[in-house]
Amino acid sequence: MADITKETTIGEALRTNPDIAPVLMEIGMHCLGCPSAQGETLEEAAMVHGIAVDDLMAKIAAVG
Repeated sequence: MADITKETTIGEALRTNPDIAPVLMEIGMHCLGCPSAQGETLEEAAMVHGIAVDDLMAKIAAVG
C-alpha cells in the first residue's frame, strides 16, 4: 500500500485506503467527494478544520 503523507490529497488518500473515510468524517470533513477534496492535501484540510495535522496523521495511520 502506498504511503499516505500530509502532502497527499484527500482524493488520493481515499483511493489508497478507503477505510480512512470515517476518520475524515469524524473530524468534520463531510464533503469527501467534493471537487476541492480532490486537490486539497490532508495538511490543508487539517488546517481548515482546526486540527493538528500530526493528530490527523496518527488517526489515519491507526486505520492501517
